Amino acid sequence: MYKEYIDELMQALNNVSIIVGRERQTLCYEKGMGYLTNAFTRIKERGGQVFFIGNGGSAAIASHMTADFMKNGGMKTYSLYDSAVTTCMGNDYGYEDIFWRPLDFLMGKEDLLVAISSSGNSANIVRAVMTAQKKQGKVITFSGFKEDNRIKGMGDINVYVPGEHYGMVESIHNLILQQIVDTIMARDGVKL
Repeated sequence: MYKEYIDELMQALNNVSIIVGRERQTLCYEKGMGYLTNAFTRIKERGGQVFFIGNGGSAAIASHMTADFMKNGGMKTYSLYDSAVTTCMGNDYGYEDIFWRPLDFLMGKEDLLVAISSSGNSANIVRAVMTAQKKQGKVITFSGFKEDNRIKGMGDINVYVPGEHYGMVESIHNLILQQIVDTIMARDGVKL
């Protein structure tokens, strides 16, 4: 029973798609990770901010990565999870608006939105991606479940995990983001 879980997790990891550019080219894991790391590096070099968003377990990943990319990656990150702001947006406008409205004020051309959604279909995530595009920022999506989910093709880079098991999709999203920040930290050193 336990080995089957790990085998299924490894199969999903081995079948991750990292899709880039307007041509929607799918890269192998090694090249895709290099492409992702370079995308974060360009934002860092230009002094842009990184916004991580998600719901539920993906929100926990987003909060964790907000801290790690700041502390270990030496990047400017901004959390959209302040309880007063989140509840204000949800109460005054609706849950679908909790991310896009703050991004509409905060996001600039040199910034990056990392949108994490296991299903890839959450309305608040889709709206945030559309806002980032409108603001001419960069977008990286992390999704799973169905291949035709809404955000899978919306980003400049799209990471797709095949499978419909929340734990596995979320674990792989977290693993990939952790690998990116650890690579940046090893390369640049930690500045505390």
